[in-house]
This record gives sequence, structure tokens and C-alpha cells, in this order.
Amino acid sequence: MADHLQLPPQPVGEIDPITLEILRHALQAIPDEIESDVSRTAYSPLIYEYKDYAIGLIDTEGRLIAHSRGGIPLFMANVLGLAILDGLVCYRRDEIHPGDVFISNWSETFGQHLNNVTMYTPIYADDEGRELIAFMAVLTHWMDVGGRYVGSSASNDTTDIWQEGIQFRSVKIRSRGEPVPEMYRIIEINTRFPEMVLGDLAAQLSACIKGRALYENLLRRYGKDVVTCATHTIWKQSAEAAAAAVRSIPDGTYQASAFLDNDGVVMDKRIIIDISVKIDGERFIVDFSNVSEQVRGPFNSGYFGGGMSAARLAFKYLTTPMEATNQGSFAPLEIILPDGKFMSARPGAALARYGSPLPTVIDTILKAMAPAVPERVIAAHHGQAGSHRFQGKLDNGRLFSNLDTAHGGWGASQGRDGAGPFKTVSHGDTRDVPVEMQESAYPLRIDHIGFKTDTGGPGEFRGGLGVEKRYTVLNACNLTVTFVRHDCPAWGLLGGGGGSSAIIEIHRASGEKLGPFLKVCDIELWKDDRVVIITGGGGGYKSAHLRDPQRVAGDVMRGLVSTDAARGIYGVAITPQFTVDEAATARLRAAAGDLL
Repeated sequence: MADHLQLPPQPVGEIDPITLEILRHALQAIPDEIESDVSRTAYSPLIYEYKDYAIGLIDTEGRLIAHSRGGIPLFMANVLGLAILDGLVCYRRDEIHPGDVFISNWSETFGQHLNNVTMYTPIYADDEGRELIAFMAVLTHWMDVGGRYVGSSASNDTTDIWQEGIQFRSVKIRSRGEPVPEMYRIIEINTRFPEMVLGDLAAQLSACIKGRALYENLLRRYGKDVVTCATHTIWKQSAEAAAAAVRSIPDGTYQASAFLDNDGVVMDKRIIIDISVKIDGERFIVDFSNVSEQVRGPFNSGYFGGGMSAARLAFKYLTTPMEATNQGSFAPLEIILPDGKFMSARPGAALARYGSPLPTVIDTILKAMAPAVPERVIAAHHGQAGSHRFQGKLDNGRLFSNLDTAHGGWGASQGRDGAGPFKTVSHGDTRDVPVEMQESAYPLRIDHIGFKTDTGGPGEFRGGLGVEKRYTVLNACNLTVTFVRHDCPAWGLLGGGGGSSAIIEIHRASGEKLGPFLKVCDIELWKDDRVVIITGGGGGYKSAHLRDPQRVAGDVMRGLVSTDAARGIYGVAITPQFTVDEAATARLRAAAGDLL
């Protein structure tokens, strides 16, 4: 399958620049305001802490008008618009009415795990409900939608989508403003956490209704034609900015490769990520033809949820990262991705861990572009869209599920050390769930969180560090862990060293040690067992012997780099007082042949 987003159509009429700027900010303010409401009213920490959501205004052609600036960037592939386009296939326009609200998580639409449920409601340009003009859409991660495992997407070994939960294909949960009781009963009985899921659904519903009202107010104030003209003008400007950024890249074909350890089922077979990018004037063509075929385990994604998501994110990082996202943002991007690849899986494929490969795919696209635009590219990051989930029973007998995720080091870049600890380049600034919240809600104690020394890749600019986290289990429970990139750790750029890989260990209260391991499903833990999770670091930028010795001394003083690594890798001798031994350092660097 190939994809090319054509430039949006020219706006009809003209709009004065002052009104345009007012409407640019007004349109963006709607999903941003709704985002705050969702974070404030949701029941699940996956939403109010972790920000696993997407919020946007979509036109009747499925085109993105405005997207919230928080949430997870992975949803920029416009899953909101895809849900609406499928809804317009399922329902004729005369079957959609004011007050209707729909939900959808159909795998053949999104190509993502089934926990990602999009809710949307129609918006009309007239009070009589005759002129359908747009939709308000809110996606949230429902914490459980059935399936084999608690949490539904907490799987390493499912082999088809029906093992992973219930699917909704654009069904109404409200009809003309009234609840559809049958749908609420279906949802309630198909989740292990009905109170939590129905609470999140209520927050999602309120967000859709308020967003719809805000857009309708904008239409009443400025008129449909003015708002539409502003929208098309904004699309055109975003497309032109993206095209200008692509024109600044030297023409040519650029290639890079990486891999993932396995698919969770066939453990001795790597998932190959071999990507080329062609720059041809204003065309940015990402070719996924040589990536691995669809896999048996749940590390597949559909075309839109996989290949398009990864390509769009990498493209945005390289072109207009500081501009708001809308339909015009991706106009120069073309995607070549044959059907049946692990990022364009056929219907029925297991998708529970669809997001786990994508950070490495994005890293690989950026790696390919490093020779052309090194100033825009960072070294690889830890790349773990993995997770660790504790689930079991509380003292009152109720089921609990605590999902936490891997925050690690990001890659260094020209002039900057790597950032972190953060989630992945697919997730942006997704936050960690606070220790206090986890300990108050679940039978777990977090004994330690801190940077792991020497995990960041060495370089003139050092990679971000991995994190060590230690849990003590207070009640018997089960643990599921997913890490995907142990044998392909974060690489450096232009001579920078690689970061470390992630590992998990279990230390039984009896003294037995299990691990290190990367993937495990529902391993039993007992009271006072300890779980140690060490995430990976980011890659370094340029040779470590170019790093300012005073910065190395500061790293050693803060515990980020050991004295041995400072001497053996950076060629810097550090005294017990954390000062630089200038003479010894000169000898070390001279002996290495890198004396500046």
C-alpha cells in the first residue's frame, strides 16, 4: 500500500490576517481545553496521569482541524478521523442525528490494540441539525476490554485479535441525546473493571459534548464560511511550512536498519526494521518494503496504526516539530508499505503490543536521515514502549491492575546531552505515574527510583540515563513484563557510544533470583518478593574524548558516570574531590590518539 497526502484544497474566499490568527488560536484552544477536562475527570491513572488519550476536531472528510497538544503523539496518524470515516461507512448521513454519540475501536480501522476507544459526536452548522460540518472526537485508553489477560493489551503471546478483547465498530451509545442502555450493558459486562471503565467513559462523553458546544459557539460567532476559510488557510500554511522544510534536505536516498528481539511467540526470530527514505524536492518518501513480514505474536500493527503513525511522527520531528498538528502538517509525506508486513498486518492479526516496535521504527527513520540533516537528528533513545503490569487482589478481594511503563534515556544531539528519563519518541512527554499514587492504591512499595550510572551512551554529548526502579510486593500478585530491544540498544551518532539495554530481575523473598529477562506473562509473585527494573539509556553524540573534562567531572560528582568510565571511556582522570587531574587526563587522551 502506498500513501501520499495531497495538499489540502485552496480555501474559498479570503480572510483577513487578524481574524485568521484569532480563529487559529480559538480552534486550537478547544481540544486543549477539553484535554484539561479529561485529565481532571477521568477515573483511570492511565488517562489522568499517563495522558493516554487524543482529542481533536475533525471535518466530515476525516481531516484533522485541530489536535490537542498533550496526550500521546502516536495518535497523530489521525485515528480520530479514521473512526469517523468508518462511521460514515456504517451509517448514512441521514442516519446520523444531533445528539448522537458513537464509539469505535475496530482493529481493521485503527490497527492498534483494542483498548484505544474513540468516541465522537456530530457538529452541525445550523440549529435545525441539517448541515453536518464536523465531529468532536476523544480517544482514551480503556483499562480493560476483556480478552485473555487482565488489561487486555497486557499480552506477549496472543496470536489473534479475538484473544485480546471486544471490538466496537462505530456503534451508538447515545441516540439523539439519549443513552442506549444495551450498549452500556455490553460494555459493563465485557470489562473486568466496570466502575473504572464506565467512569472514564463518562469523562469521555462529557468531553465530546463540551467540545461540540464550543465549536458550535465558534460557528455562531464567526459564521460557517469564515471558520471554514480559516481552517483551509491554516492547512495550506502548515503544508507550505512542511514542504519548505523538506526542500532544505539534500535530495537522495537514505537507508538505516535496526531490529527487535522477537515477537513473543517465535522467540528465536528477530523482527527486521530496514527502512529507506527518499528526498525528491518537496517529496519525503518513506519505504517500508523491506521490514519483516507480519508476525505470529502481538507485536503487529495495522497500516494506519503502525507504518503511518511511525512515518508521520518521524516526519514531524524532522520538519515542523514546533508547529501545531493539523491536516496540512503531513502533505509532503509519502509512504510505501506493502500489505502483510508487521506494520501493515492483515485482518485478524494479534495487535496487543502494536506500539512496542514503533519507537525503534521512528529511531531508524531518524538514523537514516542523520547524514543529510545531522543538526535535526538525535541519537537513538532507549526505545522501550514496554510495560510492567502488576495485577492481583486487594485485601478487600477486589481485582487490581497497576500498569507502569519504562522511562529511560533519550539520545544526545548536536550541542545537547540526551534528555530523560522519558517514555519514548512515540509518547512525547507522557508522565510517570507518581510513587505516592501507586503505593496508596496498590499493594506495592517502591523502594528506590534513580538514575543508573553509566547507562547513557558516551560522547561529546552524553546520552540520557536509564532508570533503576525497585518494587517490593506486599500481597501475592502476578507480573507481566514486555521489553523489546535488548539486543539492539540505543546507538550513538557520529562516533558517539551506544546506551545500555533494559533488564528485569525478580528477587524472591526466599533468596532465589530469576532473570534477567525481557518478556514474561503472569509470573506469580509472593509477599516480600522484590522486582528490579533497569531501563536503557540513550546514545551519545560524537567521540567521548571530545567531551569537556569539566563536564565529565560534573557527571561523576552527580553519579551519572563512574570514575572508571570517566577514565576508561572519556579519557578523564577524576580526583576523589571530583576535580579533573589535568596532567593525567592529557596523558590518557594522548595515549588514545585523540589529543585535542
